[in-house]
Amino acid sequence: MEEVAELLNRMVNEGVILDYAVFGAVAQMRYTEAVATFDADVLIAVPKPDAIDLLGPIYGFCKALGYLPEGEAIRVGAWPVQLIPAFDSLTEEAIREAETANLEGTDIRVVSANYLAVIALSVGRAKDFARILALREVGAVEDDQISALAERHGLSDAWRRFLERFDEA
Repeated sequence: MEEVAELLNRMVNEGVILDYAVFGAVAQMRYTEAVATFDADVLIAVPKPDAIDLLGPIYGFCKALGYLPEGEAIRVGAWPVQLIPAFDSLTEEAIREAETANLEGTDIRVVSANYLAVIALSVGRAKDFARILALREVGAVEDDQISALAERHGLSDAWRRFLERFDEA
């Protein structure tokens, strides 16, 4: 993961992307026990969000450094890395509010636990609900913070349904 962090930071420093934040299962491992994952998901803010080929310049930059496409990802050392442009106000805010963690001497930006939970809520798959439950179980998130964030991004009904389904009475 150190090589991934170095590449992401280099892309920011050279203006290939504006910012980034690791999310998904890799980010969850910062807050909970290790979970199985096959790739690293990274939200990115791109310089030209309205461009038809958003990822072309990024893939070209990575290819020039020897990081080649592998399916929907770019292989960086042992990790297939999916670079996902921020796609709504929630993911844009999650990048802006990301926390910086130190990984073996290299900084890497990681989506905070509350944003991780609300992004999972917005997707709504079974594994996303499991992510929210795990974050709640270890105390990485608090319901009132999730509620406020969900409300700000139009997900209050989804949060209410989640609580009805998973909260113990």
